[in-house]
Amino acid sequence: MRPMLVATMGVLAFAGGCGGSDDDDAAAAQAALVAQGKQIFRFETFGDEAKWTDTLRMHEVIAAAVDPTTALSVGLKVDVDALPQAVKDGIANHTISLTDPATTVALLKLDAVVGLKGTVQTVAGVDQLQRVGTTCALCHSTVDNSFAPGIGHRLDGWPNRDLNPGAIIALSPAVDAAEKARLNAWGAGRYDPRHNIDGLSKPVVIPPAYGLAGVQRITATGDGSEIAYWNRYVAVTQMGGLGTFSDARLPLTVTNGSEDRVSDKLPALQAYQLSLAAPAAPAGSFDATAATRGKAVFDGKGGCAACHSGMAFTDASNAVLHPVADSVVEPETPSYAARSATKMYRTSPLRGLWQHAPYFHDGSAATLADVVAVYNTKRSLGLSAQEAADLVQYLKSL
Repeated sequence: MRPMLVATMGVLAFAGGCGGSDDDDAAAAQAALVAQGKQIFRFETFGDEAKWTDTLRMHEVIAAAVDPTTALSVGLKVDVDALPQAVKDGIANHTISLTDPATTVALLKLDAVVGLKGTVQTVAGVDQLQRVGTTCALCHSTVDNSFAPGIGHRLDGWPNRDLNPGAIIALSPAVDAAEKARLNAWGAGRYDPRHNIDGLSKPVVIPPAYGLAGVQRITATGDGSEIAYWNRYVAVTQMGGLGTFSDARLPLTVTNGSEDRVSDKLPALQAYQLSLAAPAAPAGSFDATAATRGKAVFDGKGGCAACHSGMAFTDASNAVLHPVADSVVEPETPSYAARSATKMYRTSPLRGLWQHAPYFHDGSAATLADVVAVYNTKRSLGLSAQEAADLVQYLKSL
């Protein structure tokens, strides 16, 4: 079909015979990929039911002992948009029990528990949880609490710092007493993604999965240059998904099952994660005048901009990594970096910093004021109290 000229709103436009431009086609394809990735991020288990059901028997635990009140207490979240109006009304007027595990099973049937995917069958009129698995959203989504604490609209990419993964895993009857003690010591918002690999127990804070566009090193130790590296690592070695992860630098090779349910989902999953922008600081949450002064401290006397550079405020956008000696929260024995493939750390991006306390990879700084105090002391910056306070306001604004 020959191209033709089309008059649109009084302007002549050149149109290809297929009715659209290559740019339009590319944009549509990218939008479709992102939409596919959103579904993967929220609902794909990669077949990890083999771990969470067959090995850890968490479906038994949930059905017997995890009512919604207990689930919320360990940081699990409920997607209000997945709830029919009758269920929302029942929760609001207390005609639906939040102390009955059967309610949790009903919520799983609705795909309403963020990060958990349940297979529920009705047997003799009773819903029974047959299998359960986890998704990326378990750790890397939360809700806005718009309906009730722990119940609201999804916030994908936001780290769930209320989640207590160790305490959840420790509920499994397949875990022995010594391991339960180690897991219960992690605390809310912390997880050790190498514990089941090297046997050590040094949890790090759950990181955000937003604001990663243009950042070439997306984890604290920058093991992979793309999100897909870490997605594969977590899907296979942590979630228990079916597939293979291998890295000769560790060295480590893990294969679960005989099929690969991970690889073909990684491009779309990465596309969705890269589409998640860091949330802007809420209006009124910082002193704008002080933040302006704080920017001068950040760029000048504080020396922060030397590493926290570029649009994402990290030299990791240029694939730069730093030795352990550069970290203000080391040394540990061994350091978390020593357990990684790079044995180094990347500079953390700062966009959305206001949202995800505590700070540093180990969560040792409870507030941004604590962060500034640590740098002021260990880097001998010589910041006055006013300069430190102004710098905090600038960090809150990012």
